Amino acid sequence: MTSEVEKFVIEALANMNYDVSEVTGDTPLGPAGLDLESLSVAEIAIQVEDTYGVKFEEDEMESVALFTVAGLVKEIVNRASAAAATR
Repeated sequence: MTSEVEKFVIEALANMNYDVSEVTGDTPLGPAGLDLESLSVAEIAIQVEDTYGVKFEEDEMESVALFTVAGLVKEIVNRASAAAATR
């Protein structure tokens, strides 16, 4: 599931017109990397919720922006697995 989620995140970034040509798992989402704006972080969170049923609360958005791509992917996979386990 991890590679699927990573592909999803990178495609979502590309669809928001971010240059993903050199994006790796170690690429920060924040200022030291992709420099996502808060609106972009919220957009990814909405797409993740729609696709994987994983919800990031509004007060988590600032910390999400500090993740690397791999960190975000890991968080999505962990939350999706936890949600699936409670069903």
